Amino acid sequence: MEYLDFELPIKELEDQLAKCQIIGQESDVDVTETCTQINKKLVDTKKNIYENLTAWQRVQLSRHPSRPYTLDHIRAICGESFLELHGDRTFKDDKAMIGGLGKIGGQSFMIVGQQKGFNTKTRQYRNFGMANPEGYRKALRLMKMAEKFNIPVLTLIDTPGAYPGLEAEERGQGEAIARNIFEMVRLKVPIITVIVGEGASGGALGIGVGDKVFMLENTWYSVISPESCSSILWKSWEYKERAADALKLTSADMKSQKLVDDIIPEPLGGAHYDRETTFKTVSEYILKGFNELKDLSTEDLIAQRMAKYCAMGEFQE
Repeated sequence: MEYLDFELPIKELEDQLAKCQIIGQESDVDVTETCTQINKKLVDTKKNIYENLTAWQRVQLSRHPSRPYTLDHIRAICGESFLELHGDRTFKDDKAMIGGLGKIGGQSFMIVGQQKGFNTKTRQYRNFGMANPEGYRKALRLMKMAEKFNIPVLTLIDTPGAYPGLEAEERGQGEAIARNIFEMVRLKVPIITVIVGEGASGGALGIGVGDKVFMLENTWYSVISPESCSSILWKSWEYKERAADALKLTSADMKSQKLVDDIIPEPLGGAHYDRETTFKTVSEYILKGFNELKDLSTEDLIAQRMAKYCAMGEFQE
């Protein structure tokens, strides 16, 4: 297990508990009471830390190397039913954007999402979860296929942003993202979106227009990352914590501003501490969201989706 800087008190207590247990196993000394005291202190420390996280600490948790990525969610929720589909039929297959058909609780979904890598080799292969234009065009191709066969769409967001390279801009990165937003608004099937990690900039919005938008508790959703915001406003990354607070990018902030529909709770410590519980909870929220949408007519579904997004940003003083 890797520990973030604010988790070091937990690491110290877990190390103490492990040493205490080893002493008890290798000698005749009764360490039961000592282990109990350390364990109680450990539980209290975890609650104190994870119930009072700052915005920047939640950003760090969303990037935790042990956190389940999009494919982890798909494999756990869909099992063997997931059939991955490839290519945008124009340029190539973008490995940062994955998609395919899968069943959740007996219901078929067209699943689209960004995938990061778990080590240096796979991170390069997946381009760190940053999709090129062909990735967004592949996503749109699959969503239009789902519309044709009346299959609901599920999108899983986890990206630091769309790829900002020169070649991506030359192939129409901005147009590809804008086209996806335009087409998703009027897609004739239910769209459920779950932010499972980072939800940054237009890279997230390119597959983020949904009838139901859920955020895992320790994720973030913003027009810009705290580091980039800090570098623009203060010409340095040193103010990233201040930027994270100012951006109001946490799940609680998004819910209070009515930019997402609900927050999916995570196990104490984050999704990586108890993956099975996380996968089960995500699956339940997906099916719950779909059940609220499945009986709507196509006209009502699209009208409700448009009204939802048109209402965003309206305030009265």
